[in-house]
Amino acid sequence: MDPSISIKHLDLSFGAVEVLKDLNLDVGQGEFLVLLGSSGCGKSTLLNCIAGLLDVTDGQIHIQGKNVTWEEPSKRGIGMVFQSYALYPQMTVEGNLSFGLKNAGIPKAEIAERINRAARVLQIEPLLKRKPAALSGGQRQRVAIGRALVRDVDVFLFDEPLSNLDAKLRTDLRAEIKELHHQLKNTMIYVTHDQIEAMTLADRIAIMRGGLILQLASPNEIYNTPACKYVADFIGSPSMNFLDGAVETAQAPRFTCGCGSFALDGYAFGHGPVAGPAWLGIRPEHIATGAAAEPMPIRLDARVRLVEPLGSDTLVRVAVGDQRFWVRMDGQSSIAEGDEIAIGFAPERVNLFDKHTEDRL
Repeated sequence: MDPSISIKHLDLSFGAVEVLKDLNLDVGQGEFLVLLGSSGCGKSTLLNCIAGLLDVTDGQIHIQGKNVTWEEPSKRGIGMVFQSYALYPQMTVEGNLSFGLKNAGIPKAEIAERINRAARVLQIEPLLKRKPAALSGGQRQRVAIGRALVRDVDVFLFDEPLSNLDAKLRTDLRAEIKELHHQLKNTMIYVTHDQIEAMTLADRIAIMRGGLILQLASPNEIYNTPACKYVADFIGSPSMNFLDGAVETAQAPRFTCGCGSFALDGYAFGHGPVAGPAWLGIRPEHIATGAAAEPMPIRLDARVRLVEPLGSDTLVRVAVGDQRFWVRMDGQSSIAEGDEIAIGFAPERVNLFDKHTEDRL
C-alpha cells in the first residue's frame, strides 16, 4: 500500500539558516505519527511544510499519492489543529464548525450532518449553541479539533494542541484523541515536546534534532534500544543515568569507569564489541535496590542524597563515588537521605554509546 504522506529530500532554509536538511519520511495509511523534540528542532516547521503554510526550499511532499509541494493548503486534503484554539469569539460553537464549510459552498444539509457527526464523536453536542467565552479550555480545544474533523479529510495535523491545558485536562484529552484515532482510522501527524504524549499516542515516533530525524521507530523500540545518546536522554522521566568510561575487549567485553569494571555478558552489540571511550546508560526503573540488588551481575554501594515521594513510586537520587544516579523505587519505600543502600542492574538492561559519535554500540 502506498504511504498516506511521503516526504522526499525536503530542505527548508531561512536565508543562510538551514532548518530542515534532506529530510525523508513516509507515513502509512491510518498511522498515528508523533514528531517529538525540543524547541527549535524543526518539528512544527515540518508540519507547516506538510500543511502548505511554508514554502519548501527543495524536495517534494506527496499526500495520498498526489504531489502537493506547491498546492495551496486548502487543496491538500488536510485538517489542522493548532496550539491556540483560534475560535471566532462572536460565533457559537456551531458557527465556528460551519464557517469553513459555508465558505467552501457545501450544501446546508451536508454541513448539518458533518457538524452533528463531529459533535457526537467529540461529545460536544450540548455545547453547540454556546460561544467560546462560555467554554472551558478543554471544551474549546475539542471545538478546534471538531473544526478540522468536519472537513472530512484523510489526514489530520496536530501542532501541540494540548500545550495550553492543565495537567489533568491534557491527560483526559490525550485519551480522547487516541480514541478518536481508533474510531476514524485517519492518518494523523502530531507535534509535541512532551515525551509522555508521544509514548502514549504514537504508532511510531520521529525524534528530531537540528532539522534531522535521529530515530523513527515504535515507542517501545525507542525506549528499549535508543539509536543514540540524545534519544536515550530525551526519553524517560527522570532521564537515563550515564556513566562515563570505556569498553574494553581484550578478553570478554567489559565496561570500566570510576565506579568499577563490569562484564557486559548479555548486552546485544549492534556490530560486535568495539573498544574505546563510551557512555553506559541505565534507566532509573531498571536499577534494583537492597536485597534485590544482591544477585545482580553489576552491584554498587550507594548513599542516598535526595528522596522524592510521588505516591505511586519514589524517586531517589543516590551517589556512587562522584557519580549520581536516579533510582525509581516502590512508592511506599521507607528510605531517607543519608541511608546507605546497594544498587544493581543487569548488563542486558544497559545501553552503550560511542563517546565521540554518541551512536549506539
